[in-house]
Amino acid sequence: MDKRDSPKEYDLDERTFQFASDVIQFVKLLPRTISNIEIVKQLVRSAGSVGANYIEASESLGKKDFILHVKICRKEAKECRYWLRLVEVSNKKDVVDTRDSLSKEVTELMKIFGSIIEKAK
Repeated sequence: MDKRDSPKEYDLDERTFQFASDVIQFVKLLPRTISNIEIVKQLVRSAGSVGANYIEASESLGKKDFILHVKICRKEAKECRYWLRLVEVSNKKDVVDTRDSLSKEVTELMKIFGSIIEKAK
């Protein structure tokens, strides 16, 4: 059972890690076109950066530092959503569905980070 399907709440460290892991698995399903090769590099970097910056926020030196890193998380999530929209998917329904699911998850993460920023101000 996917942890996101669990009724129990789980932490954002794990959620961002799972998102990056899911992106890595997703890109393995994509056609290897010239454009996808470059897009995939950006997609994987931005997906990993969401979680890495959240870890930095968790270990922040103060409120301003925390807010800065959460803003970077949100920025990287937005970038990741952009790359997901741009990537060429095959005509396979499961690949399209996976991309759509990842887009939904990253949008939710963006909203969570936005909410954290507003509450931290």
